[in-house]
Amino acid sequence: MSERIARIFVAVLLLGGSLAIGISWWSGQADVVTLHARMPEDGGWTPTDLTVEAGQPLRLRLTSDDVMHGFAIGQSDQPAVDVKPGEITDLTLTFDQAGTYTFYCTRWCGANHWRMRGTITVTGDKPEEPITQPLYLQLGLNIDAEHEAQVTPAEQPSSQRGADLALDLNLSAYQTLDYYRAHSPEQVWQEIREDGILRSFSDQQLWDMVAFIWQSNTTPEKLAEAQQLYAANCAACHGESGAGDGVFSDEQAQGMVEAHDSPTGHEIVQATDFTDPHHILSASPAALQGKLIRGGMGTGMPMWGLIFTEEQTWSLVSYLYNFQFEEVQ
Repeated sequence: MSERIARIFVAVLLLGGSLAIGISWWSGQADVVTLHARMPEDGGWTPTDLTVEAGQPLRLRLTSDDVMHGFAIGQSDQPAVDVKPGEITDLTLTFDQAGTYTFYCTRWCGANHWRMRGTITVTGDKPEEPITQPLYLQLGLNIDAEHEAQVTPAEQPSSQRGADLALDLNLSAYQTLDYYRAHSPEQVWQEIREDGILRSFSDQQLWDMVAFIWQSNTTPEKLAEAQQLYAANCAACHGESGAGDGVFSDEQAQGMVEAHDSPTGHEIVQATDFTDPHHILSASPAALQGKLIRGGMGTGMPMWGLIFTEEQTWSLVSYLYNFQFEEVQ
């Protein structure tokens, strides 16, 4: 009798263990999300919205249904992952803090590539953080207003020549970060043109000083990082040289319409030419950063504020002025 009870007990243990393993395996599989990537015209990411609890792993099976795509989380150190056609890439993410995170495609798959975005909602207690308005809002700038410089340099300004001129001058009032971000290069040129100490210098020399002021508000390391960000995210439209002649410029021209004629507000217009001094020299860093983080509102310029960190946006803005100013070597 005792032997029979012992056998039943062992059988129950084995059955219970198998059931537990089965439930555990099923649970783990239920947490896996297969995320399909398609070109934006065919649906983009599917599913687009994901939810996970803070501290819990989110298991993804990434696959492409058409061309090569890439997967990355905005404002994150998580490296980008290639999403190859017909292949499965397993990825596990864990978010320590509640909030909404944006994932996006890192491979240019067409003119609407930037539309390939989705969200991951991480539930849980979220610490309160102070809300700070972007600088362009603090300054009351209308970043959609047309602007064109009335004064432009006769030749490309040189920050090296400006640095040499500044050796015997005190330009510190013009070099502060707050002053630099709130003024366009043209505004700074006009102000130093009226500075009594600088009136003896030529117009071109003053432009060289402006280039030096702009260069002194960044670093080679930040510019190198920004160059990589620009090449990966901006050059396809704006071109490697910044002239608005990227590989998708023809597609942009075909889709060009007036924003007010758009029923959706998403038609593409010609990418900005950063080599045009009349445009870029009339724009302050705050205005350019505002357009970068908010997007072009119906022009096809995507919103990058959810993708780049604030520091990255400022570095990118500094890099854009390099299409106008000759750098210190």
